[in-house]
Amino acid sequence: MAEPEDTDRKYRAPALEKGLDVLELLAAHRTPLTLSQISSALDRSVSELFRMVQVLEFRGYVGPAPTGEGLVLTNKLFALGMTRAPAKDLSEAALPRMRQLSMAIGQSVHMAVASADQMVVVARIEAPGDLGFSVRVGYRRPLVAATSGLVLYAFQPEAIRAEWRARLKPAAGAESWSDFETRATTARKAGYVRADSAVARQITDLSAPIRDAESVVAALTVPYAETPTAIPIPDTVAAILAAAREISTELGGA
Repeated sequence: MAEPEDTDRKYRAPALEKGLDVLELLAAHRTPLTLSQISSALDRSVSELFRMVQVLEFRGYVGPAPTGEGLVLTNKLFALGMTRAPAKDLSEAALPRMRQLSMAIGQSVHMAVASADQMVVVARIEAPGDLGFSVRVGYRRPLVAATSGLVLYAFQPEAIRAEWRARLKPAAGAESWSDFETRATTARKAGYVRADSAVARQITDLSAPIRDAESVVAALTVPYAETPTAIPIPDTVAAILAAAREISTELGGA
């Protein structure tokens, strides 16, 4: 992994930097990595990283993959981030309305925020009753490949979209980005996003933006499933938009 630019840098902490490199590498990969793979990716020896990885595992930041092959990030960093006041304010404003929304529409509801080039689910309410489809808290997906990611981008002020565009477009590729921008334009005209789920058959993603005073801070998303208790999609969309507006109002957004 390339070292960051040293311009105007006063201090170095090599051990800390090695630990951060490991965390950032694991965060960027959707599949587990072995110590040898981590060593190769960071261009450091296995012996140089062994103790660092052991400490990170002992402190709960990384752990063995469910398959037993390789290491993955745990949710500890995510949990630490959620203790910050802005995140708590968002959760406190959203969760009561998410529960009300779930009961009204008979579907699960989740909320996602942006994290670098990905969206991450930070809150979830299960569908009432015995049937439903839901997405776990901590689930991540590239912004350009997710319905929530489209909402998080599409409804941002133009200055923020321009900054995101500069970061995200090179990795997405010209064709994928063109399609993403077209769908973002359509979303802004409609005020929400409706799209077939990219990860589950016969699930329709319905999502609307949650705003604070400056920008879009989250996407309120329902993975709509045709169950006996489901209400029609147009009524579901209206309920999602109303809930998103209520949460946004509490956060100081328009």
